[in-house]
Amino acid sequence: MSEQALRELAAAIDHTLLKPEATREHIRKLCREAREYGFAAVCVNPLWVAEARAELRETNVAVASVVGFPLGATTPEAKLFEARQALEQGATELDVVVSLGLLKGGEDEAFRHELSRLVAAALASGAKVKAILETCLLTEEEKVRAAKLSVEAGVHYLKTSTGFGGGGATVDDVALLRKLSPPHVGVKASGGIRTFAQARAMLAAGATRLGTSSGVAIMEEARKWYGRA
Repeated sequence: MSEQALRELAAAIDHTLLKPEATREHIRKLCREAREYGFAAVCVNPLWVAEARAELRETNVAVASVVGFPLGATTPEAKLFEARQALEQGATELDVVVSLGLLKGGEDEAFRHELSRLVAAALASGAKVKAILETCLLTEEEKVRAAKLSVEAGVHYLKTSTGFGGGGATVDDVALLRKLSPPHVGVKASGGIRTFAQARAMLAAGATRLGTSSGVAIMEEARKWYGRA
């Protein structure tokens, strides 16, 4: 039972390295760890997509690339170019930072249209899109509207945070996004998840993916916990 639980936990983790100072060797290490533990995906900056794809070609680990990271405030055309390039280099998941200025300014159609174009590009390559909502910067009404518009645009996951916006995932935000999402849309908790207890809490609240740079530490802590159970 404990081994199954560990496999299920690993299969929910996006093993993440988005620090600007990450080197090629850091990315290779990230991929080796993802293979070893059986993580769902690695999440890397666009510069390293091809490297990660080469390292993980014979595995079931997905390669996720961020788009418009970390502010989401570049042009829709720039985001689309960045997404298409990542897809061409082997990304199968795109973690897209939404345009918060459009959302907060009430430009709902422009917000939805930008995401719709990115979803269409991803689907043409058999890839999936996660919309990063940066919930720490949103009011409750804005969280609801962002989730609704993102789902209407066809995204595959609602994601809480970049981890660079001054706040991370909370249990309440994960539960809210789960409530607002239809069954076919996943919820990714990301930002500040560093312990097994935090991971369990996010999953219990309805997360289906966990974005964390502490995947190895979480797995080792979980292994010890299940060993005592």
